[in-house]
Amino acid sequence: MISNGPMTSTGFRLDDGQIEVVDPFVAECLRKKTFAERMEMVFEANRTMRLLIAGRLKTEHPDWSDEQIQAEVARRMLHGAT
Repeated sequence: MISNGPMTSTGFRLDDGQIEVVDPFVAECLRKKTFAERMEMVFEANRTMRLLIAGRLKTEHPDWSDEQIQAEVARRMLHGAT
């Protein structure tokens, strides 16, 4: 349920139960996308996250094999750790 509660100075609705507030323009752009386009965005975001985690792990653990890196990426994604 959308409330007409307090707003920020930039016009975003404040909601204690909401972590981020989507800009109205962004929301409209997302509404215009097809389901397939939105799913492609999700998969690309997932891929980007995997690459970022793997890159950090390779920097922190240069001695780890690719298999160890991929196992740790999977573990972190499954358990919500970054």
